[in-house]
Amino acid sequence: MKNKSDKAEKNDKIETPKLPDPALLPPQHLDSLQTKEEYSRCQISDIQLEYQEAEKVSFDKVLFKNVTISESTLRAIELTDVIFENCDLSNVDFSEAFVHRTEFRQCKMIGTDFTRARFQNVSVTDSLCDFASFRFGKLKLTAFGQCSLNSADYYQADFQKVTFEDCTMDQAVMAGVKLKDTDLSSCEFTGLQVDLEDLPGCIISADQAASFAGLLGLVIK
Repeated sequence: MKNKSDKAEKNDKIETPKLPDPALLPPQHLDSLQTKEEYSRCQISDIQLEYQEAEKVSFDKVLFKNVTISESTLRAIELTDVIFENCDLSNVDFSEAFVHRTEFRQCKMIGTDFTRARFQNVSVTDSLCDFASFRFGKLKLTAFGQCSLNSADYYQADFQKVTFEDCTMDQAVMAGVKLKDTDLSSCEFTGLQVDLEDLPGCIISADQAASFAGLLGLVIK
């Protein structure tokens, strides 16, 4: 019989994308994206998409590999069981996106806009996400690992079981984010933009304490 701790541990584990073997995914040729188009069970690789404007495009069980999207607005995109590998999504407008069981691996997402997006069971690893925006987003079971998040913006985002591991996140904006149980102890930063009332329960290292001293009115000698 499973005890409560076993169930809690299971509930804390991020679900990985339920994707067929990539070798079995047929290639999908893609020149442009149209509003409410749907793509399923395919591989999109080695292409560059520019100047796209579409809403509610849906991708289900799709592998993106070596794909660049630039100068594009793809609001309310829906991503379920998707993997992005070595993709450049910098400055793309993905505001109000729905992202579920999705992985971003070794991606470039400088200035990518995920404002008001909903993330669940999402992992971002070894990726460059400086100046990316997650403002007003709902992030549940989301992990950032070995990422650059300098000046990333999480203003008033709702964190539920969000983890950061070995990230650089100098001057990241976390004002309005309840940081209870959020562990930043393995991350590097000289300062974060946070609200004092949101700090109780945030986990930091002794070396990082100086970064928060000013908020508490302390002077460190």
